[in-house]
Amino acid sequence: MMQFLKQIYHFFLAQLGAIIYRHPSRELFVIGITGTKGKTTTAELLYTLLQAEGKKTAIISSTAIRYGDEVKKNMTETTMPGRFFIQRFLRHAVRSGCAYAIVEVTSQGVTHYRHRGIDFDAGLFLNLHPEHIEAHGTFEKYRDAKYTFFLDIGKHSVKKEKHFFINEHDFNRDHFVRAGRDYGAIIYFNRETFLKRELDGKKNMLGQWFMSDFNLENAAAATSVAQTLGIDWEVIKKTLTQFSGLSGRMEIIQEKPFRFVIDYAHTPDSLEGLYSFLQPRNKTGSMICILGSAGGGRDIWKRPKLGEIAARHCDAIILTDEDSYNEKPEKIFADIRAGISGKNVHEIIDRREAMRKGISLAREGDTVVISGKGSEMWIHGPRRKKIPWSEKAVAEEFL
Repeated sequence: MMQFLKQIYHFFLAQLGAIIYRHPSRELFVIGITGTKGKTTTAELLYTLLQAEGKKTAIISSTAIRYGDEVKKNMTETTMPGRFFIQRFLRHAVRSGCAYAIVEVTSQGVTHYRHRGIDFDAGLFLNLHPEHIEAHGTFEKYRDAKYTFFLDIGKHSVKKEKHFFINEHDFNRDHFVRAGRDYGAIIYFNRETFLKRELDGKKNMLGQWFMSDFNLENAAAATSVAQTLGIDWEVIKKTLTQFSGLSGRMEIIQEKPFRFVIDYAHTPDSLEGLYSFLQPRNKTGSMICILGSAGGGRDIWKRPKLGEIAARHCDAIILTDEDSYNEKPEKIFADIRAGISGKNVHEIIDRREAMRKGISLAREGDTVVISGKGSEMWIHGPRRKKIPWSEKAVAEEFL
């Protein structure tokens, strides 16, 4: 009964927000991006492409809120904020003269009906991997939340033409095809086709940042939407060539005498992708990996898997606090250690000192990589304690 009342409450707030702000999404072309990883990168890439074409665009992502050239940080610490926030964002986008709006759509946002009251023109599905399992109960329920977003675009958006962009190579694609096929155009994308057809098989056409498969997939997704909206390939290619990446996403702070990399990777799949990309480029040097896992009962299942991935790729492992919330960091370390064997492991709760240790171990030609926080501005501890944090600033101070 209580859960039912909560659902009614969240649904009511979503509809009320749309009414208060006079349904601003109906005056914009709204694109919702969902998936486990790559939402922010794809959203920022698409925003950059639309802006390059002269199409003034608003975007709300986990890192920033933009209205054309006006930029401010997303201080809500929520990828998909509620309490009328998105409706207010969309209304400001209209007032700022934007024609397009890009919204990151999360599974928990969908379960709280934050997507309702927004009339989307397009939904984009990137990928699906186990995450937020404790919050949803099962992987299937997590998947269903993403699926519901696509289904609700079809059933409830008042837009006449709807587009559904789907990663052709994701194992869960058929669920999203079923959700959208009766309501609009299904448009597939995948990184292999993008590489062969658009780039003539040459990854280096787009520069170093797109050398990884996961960033190439994000580029394929953003390009698919851009081309559907009529943006010329030459504009797309020029824009992607000049794109320098996002803060905290595969961000190289230093190349020599050793490389120092910051990344947001916090799921097994994204950590595997990060290490797999960096390791072959390490040549004869060592990989020094600094990582942790969020506390508060969040995705406990993944901790040994993170340790196992680090053990396969890293020469030295430093476990540190990520966002321990109400859990003891030592307990989180023990969970990660369960997947590690035969490796030198340091346990340093203080993230700043962990970074200092990683740098002290590095020699010429090595790679030091710290994952899990990216560009996040706080470290969360017990009793809602928040410590101001900048991974990049600390790294630059030590380096």
